[in-house]
Amino acid sequence: MVHLPFVFRFVWTVRLLAAVVVGIAATGAARAQAQAISPPVWTVPEVGALPDDDRGRLVRRGRDLITATYAHIGPEVPDTAKRFAGNNLACSNCHLEAGTKKFGLPLFGLVELFPQYSARLGAEMTIEDRVNSCMSRSMNGRVLPSDSAEMKAMVAYIRFLSSGVPAGKVLSGLGAGAMPELDRAADPVRGKAIYANACLACHNADGSGIRRSLPTVDLGYMVPPLWGADSFNNGAGMARLISAANFVHFNMPHGTDYLNPQLTVEQAWDVAAYMISQPRPTKAGLDKDFPDLRTKPVDAPYGPYADGFDQQQHMYGPFGPIRAELAKKQ
Repeated sequence: MVHLPFVFRFVWTVRLLAAVVVGIAATGAARAQAQAISPPVWTVPEVGALPDDDRGRLVRRGRDLITATYAHIGPEVPDTAKRFAGNNLACSNCHLEAGTKKFGLPLFGLVELFPQYSARLGAEMTIEDRVNSCMSRSMNGRVLPSDSAEMKAMVAYIRFLSSGVPAGKVLSGLGAGAMPELDRAADPVRGKAIYANACLACHNADGSGIRRSLPTVDLGYMVPPLWGADSFNNGAGMARLISAANFVHFNMPHGTDYLNPQLTVEQAWDVAAYMISQPRPTKAGLDKDFPDLRTKPVDAPYGPYADGFDQQQHMYGPFGPIRAELAKKQ
């Protein structure tokens, strides 16, 4: 056994103790920092636990409108006055699991963010305005009156999903996620092959999805169409590459979640590029979106633009050069 000189052993012991103390302090600081920046813990409230009273019925009605939009305000409902949606999609085709799935464009934690300024409108937007933005774009239809029973029910459900969220807190999992961008253009040709392997079995080769039944008695889709006449229009958020690619990466194929993505980052960008390259309804008046063109999203698939880049690059990227040019104009 080697005997260390006393002084050396003393210095070594002091240094070891100091390292332990520093390590404990650093661990405590890291834990405190993590606690400080961690989003609040929150559990999705249970609609079924609501009593059978006016509020409970209103919230449940709102959930039904989100999950079976086509059956209540779709283009084939018997009451023609209720045909507000222009396609047979459901809101929950994009707002997954009735708007409760993390990074599946959830509806929780949103109501307290409104009213808010909308660059697309160039004005303040209410939660009702936001719902109607989806109605006219994702649902390819017409706006709901703000005082309509349907609007009140949907807003009540969205508000209910935020039950228990501390005031001023932003929950984790909002939006569709944010994966790294490519330093090249996303490639629809590569995307077509990925679509054939990962998407075609459910969404069909022509992107038409799967109806609930061949006759339209049941309305709606088991699997939504990704393009074509009964899909979202070119003004919808899902028609933009960044939104679509992140949604695909964190949610598709069916059963995927943000913790276990099945497609690589590159695959998600390319297959989303293939999807948005396909024909879909055209929304009139898109040239009036974003009065200040400098605030227009870099992946907006329609002009006009403030940066000098063409529509092709705005659709597929790369987006870095566009952002750099826009930064010069701020």
